[in-house]
Amino acid sequence: MKKVAAALLMKENKILIAQRKSTDKLAGKWEFPGGKQEDGETLEECLKREMNEEFGIEVNVGDFFGESTFHYMAGTIVLYAYWCTWTSGELVAVDHDDYRWVSVEEMSQFDFAPADVPFINTLVSLSYGHQK
Repeated sequence: MKKVAAALLMKENKILIAQRKSTDKLAGKWEFPGGKQEDGETLEECLKREMNEEFGIEVNVGDFFGESTFHYMAGTIVLYAYWCTWTSGELVAVDHDDYRWVSVEEMSQFDFAPADVPFINTLVSLSYGHQK
């Protein structure tokens, strides 16, 4: 089982999402950016490192948002999401084909990786006060 950290990075009421590279197992899928936790690293440290490696930016990791477990063919991951704040650096997609700033309402237009979907559902319910 792999532990993976994901950033919910806000800017002007929009959240950063990123599209997996065409060479990736989940090619073309959208996700909340982040990555795999390395040995001896906290999830917060992992997220800071990954955001720097993948986007060239520094972030502060804030409150824990939630976790999602998904069983992929290659193995099980547990995805831990945290609210983050962009503190410095120029945003460049180093490890993704594309990125967008989207509102919660716009997220349904994107094909997300399965492990990220529960977070979208939670964000939508928070936005709409649990309306169905």
